[in-house]
Amino acid sequence: MKHIQANIKHLRSLRQLSQERFADELGWSRSIVGSYEEGRSEPPIDRLIDLSNYFKIPIDILVRNDLRKAKDTSFIDIGSKRVLFPITVNEDNEDLIEIIPAKASAGYLSGYDDPEYIEQLQKIKLPFLPTGTHRAFPIKGDSMLPVKDGSFVVAKFVEDIQDVKSGRTYVVLTKDDGLVYKRVYNLIEDKKVLLLSSDNKVYQPYEVPIENVLELWEFTCCINTQEYDEKELKMSSIMAMFQELKVELEAVQKMA
Repeated sequence: MKHIQANIKHLRSLRQLSQERFADELGWSRSIVGSYEEGRSEPPIDRLIDLSNYFKIPIDILVRNDLRKAKDTSFIDIGSKRVLFPITVNEDNEDLIEIIPAKASAGYLSGYDDPEYIEQLQKIKLPFLPTGTHRAFPIKGDSMLPVKDGSFVVAKFVEDIQDVKSGRTYVVLTKDDGLVYKRVYNLIEDKKVLLLSSDNKVYQPYEVPIENVLELWEFTCCINTQEYDEKELKMSSIMAMFQELKVELEAVQKMA
């Protein structure tokens, strides 16, 4: 458990708690907290469970990962709980882009807030992107032409749903539909909904109550892969296309 010593101290510091106050919160003694943070002893399973429940972070993540590499903004409030938002950074503290594989996109609804799910995704760095947290999402179907089936949209995480800009395109994760890529209109003030519209007019727009929206990601660029044979579009090939930038990049926000 090589990371647990640093993680306990790091997480306690993020809460701005003294060792004594932290010990009180967990029902431990201050000396126990000190012994763990100084590496003089390791917490047994029952105390690992206490830490996991307190910080709302899986035990596996606490033990195996150096959470000092996660930025402060990786911790967000959901209701009354403070949970780890799984942003990955490299050793230079630069954001990495997680790639959601097409075959695994259906599982994103259950894994989007699970650090273990995010950790196992393959990652790349695209240095031309603006600051912020980005992920690459597979596009299915023809509802957002000219973005074609099989393309990837790289999108930036939107922290506040109120910041949605009407007429721009977003990857939206909803409780009912999972991941969709749509043009979004902000109707929160009037109706507490977002209107999701397809650029392909064959598909009718529909409203989504804001309480059903789990994540929003604003379009940054599109990776078109249509020039490649379907058999070549394995994850390793997609990774190579990203890394070598041998793709068509559309970095200008699509506007209505």
